[in-house]
Amino acid sequence: MDYSKRLNLLHALCLAETYHDGGAPNMDLNTLKAEESAHYLASFLTFRAIQAAGREPAEEYKNNIEMLSVYQCFGTLIFAFLTLPLTKESINPDLTAAQVVIAKTLFASLPDAELIDIIESGFNKFKLIGDAEAEHWSEFRENVDKLTVSFVIAGTEDDSPHSKEEVLPIFGQMLSQLCEAFET
Repeated sequence: MDYSKRLNLLHALCLAETYHDGGAPNMDLNTLKAEESAHYLASFLTFRAIQAAGREPAEEYKNNIEMLSVYQCFGTLIFAFLTLPLTKESINPDLTAAQVVIAKTLFASLPDAELIDIIESGFNKFKLIGDAEAEHWSEFRENVDKLTVSFVIAGTEDDSPHSKEEVLPIFGQMLSQLCEAFET
């Protein structure tokens, strides 16, 4: 199965799981675009990481709005690692568009001016992490990359050693590490 098809399948599976009443929309996997699936999955995984880490974005919005840009950074990192293999299929994702989609998904109720600030601050953190040569940032990038790949495999392979449910809480741990690194 092509990697793009894996992303589309995982998108459909995760979307179906979010509808507890079974009312998930019908999805034709052949009409899904891998980049749109990556947008959804990056937002989904970031949201689940926030939950698993026990974070309170509404409270942080009032007391430490900068933490929202850490969530934005995390979502952008996940998107980057989800889409990296797509280049082998001649699919070149738009990171700028992804940042907007992730921000609007995670912080839907915020005004555009605040979203722009969160996106810019999150991207600055993303670049800092991506460009950093320090061992702890290198390890962090590597761990998020491996975790993202593990999630894709867990969600799309019947013989995966782990289930998606086993992998999801680790995203919360990785987000907690990132939050600690940027605590003010």
